[in-house]
Amino acid sequence: MPEGVTAGITLLANRYEIGDVIGRGGMATVHVGTDTRLGRKVAVKLLKPSLANDPAFRIRFRQEAQAAARMAHPTIVRVYDAGEETVTEPSGAEVQVPYIVMEHVDGRALSDVLDDGPLAPAEAVRITEGILTALEYSHRAGVVHRDIKPANVMVTHSGQVKVMDFGIARAITDTSATVAQTTSILGTASYFSPEQARGETVDARTDLYSTGVVLFELLTGRPPFTGDSPVAVAYQHVSEQPVAPSTLSPDVSPALDAVTLHAMVKDRTRRFQNAAEFRTDLQQAAAGRVPVSTRTLQQNAAHDASTMLFGVNPRTTSNPAVAFRELDDDTAEHRPQRTQNRPPVAWIWLGIILTAAVIAGVVFFVANLQPGKAPVSSSVSVPNVVGATWDSARGELEKRDLGAVEVGENSDDVAKDTVIRTEPGSGTNVARNQSIRVVVSLGPEQVAVPDVAKQSQDAAQQALEAAGFEVGAINSDYSPDVPEGTVMSTDPASSTQLEKGSVVNLTVSNGKVRLPNVTQQPISAANTTLANLGLDVQASPTYTCTGNTVTQQSAPEGDIAQGSTVVLTYCAAPVRQPSQQPSAPAQDGGQGNGGQGDGGQGGGDQGGDGQ
Repeated sequence: MPEGVTAGITLLANRYEIGDVIGRGGMATVHVGTDTRLGRKVAVKLLKPSLANDPAFRIRFRQEAQAAARMAHPTIVRVYDAGEETVTEPSGAEVQVPYIVMEHVDGRALSDVLDDGPLAPAEAVRITEGILTALEYSHRAGVVHRDIKPANVMVTHSGQVKVMDFGIARAITDTSATVAQTTSILGTASYFSPEQARGETVDARTDLYSTGVVLFELLTGRPPFTGDSPVAVAYQHVSEQPVAPSTLSPDVSPALDAVTLHAMVKDRTRRFQNAAEFRTDLQQAAAGRVPVSTRTLQQNAAHDASTMLFGVNPRTTSNPAVAFRELDDDTAEHRPQRTQNRPPVAWIWLGIILTAAVIAGVVFFVANLQPGKAPVSSSVSVPNVVGATWDSARGELEKRDLGAVEVGENSDDVAKDTVIRTEPGSGTNVARNQSIRVVVSLGPEQVAVPDVAKQSQDAAQQALEAAGFEVGAINSDYSPDVPEGTVMSTDPASSTQLEKGSVVNLTVSNGKVRLPNVTQQPISAANTTLANLGLDVQASPTYTCTGNTVTQQSAPEGDIAQGSTVVLTYCAAPVRQPSQQPSAPAQDGGQGNGGQGDGGQGGGDQGGDGQ
């Protein structure tokens, strides 16, 4: 990656601060970083900007990063985040830089450890067991690494083994046409499996071959094949056989020789079939016992028909497909050695007999063919069912004697219930009756509406957009306690599952309440009504009337600011009882006689009459 591009990034995705370079490879530069939101140390891998120019890579990159992020295991480096960042180059051009945010591992890459030379067999076995444990977990999750090599294995200071970059190789190789192009990105081809070098589909056994190559290098200090170019190395993986590790490192036991060579068998059907099987045999070899599966492979190789026909001694030949070393040292010492340079006469006659039998079988087969009917091929091409429905795709595959396994996957671009792709892809030759993974669109990813209540309008909009939604109408409403400009609710409500890109409406407080008309209501009821609206009620009594009813409110019916003060004028005079009416005026009149005004005077006259 050009230095000018990485130098232009200091804050990634408005969240990750980019620090010093801690690693550099053919496809990426790794920086130490800080997650400012969570306050934790991370490792940030910035991939080559040229990769982002390929739309197929971007789609595959997102899919594989999501798959890797779902894997949580002590032997796997966690993936926290992934995406693309727009960066301006010194020339002024804008480029897309794909990035991966990973767990920061305090340790060394296995490639750096190997710079110090080969490891002791016990340590080599321990590290390989860690790699196989990670692969066993990832293969059960349906994820094939495709790029197992020392640079993708970390060893912590406490000795913990951690494998990283799951799925990244697939995102790259799916957009690369040749071995030369792929290796220019991923680096050396020293760890390629034969099927990768031939451009065939890969599976979990590909990772086991690469792990066998890593084990070879851990034991010997060098990979089994070297060459002047990646293509030359890839050719050796296809056509040449590795030597036994003990020929380069005498400390390696015959049992470890056998397990290492078993992992690197060219034919994947004769290789270890899963990581657990590989690890079990490795543990047995480390304990000094020859694994049963490895011993069987040795016997098959020693009795191979081509070996007998050409007179090759599996105990002495340099061809490692049959050159498993004698594991019983006593037997090897006392076995008579061959002195002749040509095959024994008996072997020659056996070869002649076998050849004649093959010719006779072919003649019989051709003679019994029905006219116009061709022999049935053992392989068949995967049809192109992209864009079809699941039922239609299954029917097309069954017509070609292929099984079909439905696999759902979210897609923003492909309609729901429509086939996105097949694995292996269309046009690939596979064995009859093989199961083909048919990836069917589940439609856009369903996302829960975030709870943005009590957030400001701007913050709520940002949260919704970050979750993949579009903000629709923004409505205002009354609230007694939610401050103005603060979100009250969303439509649909929070936690509702919606497709990404769906519209979410907001209801925002206008900072007001709707003041009702409480006149002619009892003062207690009016006070309760306004208090429930969050208003400050002040009661003002008047003694010109009775009944405790509100006669006047200081603000008219309508909108009023939250927490406003409202003065309620109400009748406070006591209601007079009928039994008190005759005597009460006489007393008042007596007082009024000495007072002033017409009322007092009239009262005085009545008072006089009373006396």
